[in-house]
Amino acid sequence: MSTDPTALRSVALADRARGDRPEPSITGRRSLGDRGFELAALLAGLSVLAILVLIAVSTTKEAWPILSDRPGQFFFSTRWAPNDNHFGVLAFVYGSVVTSAVAIFLAVPVSIGVALFVTEIAPRWLRRPVVYMLDLLAVIPSVVFGLWGVLVLAKPAGRFYQHVSDALGGVPLLGSLFGGKASGVSFFTAGLILAIMILPIISSLTREVFATTPQAEKEAALALGATRWEMIRGAVFPHSKGGMVGAITLGLGRAMGETIAVALVIGSSAQVTSRLFSTGDSLPAVIANQFGEASGLARAALIGCGVVLFALTVVVNITATRLVQRSIRKSRGA
Repeated sequence: MSTDPTALRSVALADRARGDRPEPSITGRRSLGDRGFELAALLAGLSVLAILVLIAVSTTKEAWPILSDRPGQFFFSTRWAPNDNHFGVLAFVYGSVVTSAVAIFLAVPVSIGVALFVTEIAPRWLRRPVVYMLDLLAVIPSVVFGLWGVLVLAKPAGRFYQHVSDALGGVPLLGSLFGGKASGVSFFTAGLILAIMILPIISSLTREVFATTPQAEKEAALALGATRWEMIRGAVFPHSKGGMVGAITLGLGRAMGETIAVALVIGSSAQVTSRLFSTGDSLPAVIANQFGEASGLARAALIGCGVVLFALTVVVNITATRLVQRSIRKSRGA
């Protein structure tokens, strides 16, 4: 051990300085502000769960007459005839799922392309106008989309659908989807309107996720000789999978719950058919169209439609959460 006076003096000074400044205690008592913040955060989180539980309980209570009296007819029948007290919700569930699937199928590739263009390709002077246009598209009221769809898009779309139907009617698989008599107000038109509505949501969230990709990873891929597309596929997409799934799920939930726009362009015809150019109906649309004049068992059945829609939304969100967690675990090598 060294007995150099200079070294001993330095150690003493260091000990004295460390003694003058007490180290922060990890296990000591927390301040009142920390405890208050923790309590406020806990109450805020529990309030969300409480609101969801209250919504589920209150709507289920209002719909209980139809759910308890004839549950088999309500959940597994496609016939909806209020005059005969016959209420089957299956056709509306089918319409909601089909229109949402069409919207996701059309919106996701365009949204990802727009996000990649803004974050990786567009010059600086062009990025801001594109982002402004997306934000402007997101704030347009849904009733405006619905009116535009029924007043402007429906007639030319119906003529175009009929040409497609005539061309593809004889093809085995495509004929079952696009064949038959076409209508401008249909599943496909509703899905197209929903795709336009959810495009800014998915693209904005996906753009923010893409922007979080470490610049070092992208530069490393380019330095190894990768093209821009190979860099995106090898660095940007793996880093952003969880966020992309979350953005798509949020858009799907938005599409499933849309009411006025779908009610105007879907055709209000309760049927289960594979033909996308046919008229149909959905859970939010039937509630919007019939709730004002409903009473008694019909009112309970419409509220039951809301309960089913709520349950579908919860299932979609739980599934999306599982997918995001699984994607994150895979990206970390777990």
